[in-house]
Amino acid sequence: MSMDDLPDQVVWDILGRIKKTVDKNSVSLTCKRLHELENEQRKSIRVGCGLDPANEALASLCNRFQNLEKLEISYSGWMSRLGKQLDDEGLCILSSSCPFIKDLSLSYCTFITDAGLSHLASCSHLSALKLNFTPRISGCGILSLVVGCKKLMVLHLIRCLNVSSMEWLEYLGKLETIEDLCIKNCRAIGEGDLIKLGPSWRKLKRLQFEVDANYRYMKVYDRLAVDQWQWQKQWILCDSMLELNLVNSIISPGRGLACVLRKCKNLEKIHLDMCVGVRDCDIIRMARKSSNLRSISLRVPSDLSLPLLMNNPIRLTDESLKAVAESCSQLESVRLSFSDALHSAEYLQVLELTRCQEITDEGLQLVGQFPKLCVLKLSKCLELRMMD
Repeated sequence: MSMDDLPDQVVWDILGRIKKTVDKNSVSLTCKRLHELENEQRKSIRVGCGLDPANEALASLCNRFQNLEKLEISYSGWMSRLGKQLDDEGLCILSSSCPFIKDLSLSYCTFITDAGLSHLASCSHLSALKLNFTPRISGCGILSLVVGCKKLMVLHLIRCLNVSSMEWLEYLGKLETIEDLCIKNCRAIGEGDLIKLGPSWRKLKRLQFEVDANYRYMKVYDRLAVDQWQWQKQWILCDSMLELNLVNSIISPGRGLACVLRKCKNLEKIHLDMCVGVRDCDIIRMARKSSNLRSISLRVPSDLSLPLLMNNPIRLTDESLKAVAESCSQLESVRLSFSDALHSAEYLQVLELTRCQEITDEGLQLVGQFPKLCVLKLSKCLELRMMD
């Protein structure tokens, strides 16, 4: 029996067992039938600076892989001598030639503007969009996309410096489809804007929010930005939230993201890194609400690291850790950089302590009470001596 005698389903199964792209490409060149069937089966491709000339090359790829569902385009390391980047015309080609596209990632695509994003609005199956450093895109472009792509579940905006208009965030909230939202170093988007998610808070499973530290600390913090949260906190529900990652954020008492911390009853992973304003009461209420918590990472700014704290020192105490240890019995990973105490947790596997200046050898002996501990990392804990 030759390859031509095999049913298409059998050939697809064979091709499906080949995992490496380079091997798939080699197999597709062995005969015309394999080439055609592999083209039909290919669902995902990743391209970079070698996409030249960009628009023509993309058109060729789209025509070849007509069932494409996932596409990643990255111009990391691009220089002008490598040729013109993908532009708005390229996104027009993509939207018209790849009707089944579901997942699109664009990194360092500096030629793309709002007009290009408006072409993607016609991609009715698009459920995941990730934009990393696309500086010409504004809030208007994001709005046109979310209006057209009503199945959007994943949206990542990283270093999109000109996204300022927030109508898109409000519209996205009304759709109630978003499950994974990542906003990192988008200077015009602040904590107060997140309230515009409205009803979508209850569907959100993952939230990553990071503020550009250099940009934040150069400005005077305006508390009015999150004052409106205190009037809305009664309906902020985060029942689906599994992962919360906040970096360089302002957590204002009783407002803003502090409201979110207290409502995540199914939370499994939390990471708070240099978040100004986080208090014992926030961590305690979060711990008592989130009994399924498996991983917690806390790094709190010192009084001297931020001018904002000079006249208003904020410290987390052992009470926070006691609440976490007592209420979160499923803990597997704990990373701290401010505290000197931790109670035993049955499932703890990773423990990392950084700049915990009051931990002594006697306290460290309690580590032996963690039955599943596999990894212990100590950094700059100055009170610890060399032990035999």
